[in-house]
Amino acid sequence: MKAEDFELFSTLLRQRSGLVLTPDKAYLLESRLMPIARKQGMKGLDDLAGAIRARREESLLRSITEAMTTNESSFYRDQKPFDQFKATVLPNLLRSRASKRQIRIWSAACSSGQEAYSLAMLLEEEKSRVAGWRIEIVGTDLSAEMVERARAGVYTQFEVQRGLPITHLVRYFKQNGDKWQISQEIRAMAQFREFNLLTDLSPLGQFDVVFCRNVLIYFDQPTKGKVLEAIARQMPADGVLYLGGAETVLGITDKFKPVEGQRGLYQLTRAANPAAVA
Repeated sequence: MKAEDFELFSTLLRQRSGLVLTPDKAYLLESRLMPIARKQGMKGLDDLAGAIRARREESLLRSITEAMTTNESSFYRDQKPFDQFKATVLPNLLRSRASKRQIRIWSAACSSGQEAYSLAMLLEEEKSRVAGWRIEIVGTDLSAEMVERARAGVYTQFEVQRGLPITHLVRYFKQNGDKWQISQEIRAMAQFREFNLLTDLSPLGQFDVVFCRNVLIYFDQPTKGKVLEAIARQMPADGVLYLGGAETVLGITDKFKPVEGQRGLYQLTRAANPAAVA
């Protein structure tokens, strides 16, 4: 790949998705973008780069961005955050929100919806504790294709075998040929929409709990800080943030601090969002 073509693709992806690619990741561009080039009747990525320079057609730019953004997910991924949520976060919210009886949860960069549906199934298992509460789960993703997949709630045998307890598969899924679809009751507990984390987050409203796991690792430091500070503005003073095991707020922003004794869980600092109320 020509150096100028790599620079074109990497700049485009950084601007549109925050994804940072170094030259040693050029093979990812080739493996993921060649199918797009062929679909367009092009011989290779040099033709694709030329088409971008010539017309910057939005549908083509979107296809490139979606092909390159990572769509990896699984049910109950890493398990620990869900155990934390059940044992610590949910009880705290039920106490602090007793007067409003309302909780909003955001699954950012939700991919095909497994994280959001894992939370929905967890809450269904705890329905005696949350009876009479309005609990809203919102999943967002940059990819329109992933959002549609999440809404449909249809998964392959391989996908339902990754992290999903067999009891949950039997209780909450229905087999349709070689695919499994999550029940209408669980699908109704989560809503999904296309959204870019690099844009203004205010239209999403405020969230008590934000899951933004395994997302920041693809951003450079300034973008990480920008995203974290934007998330902080969408949370009440006692809101909590989940990050992935390889992610941290330390050295990136002073808006969040680790929750003592709870790995991967963060809370707002006092000065993070003065206008927020619990």
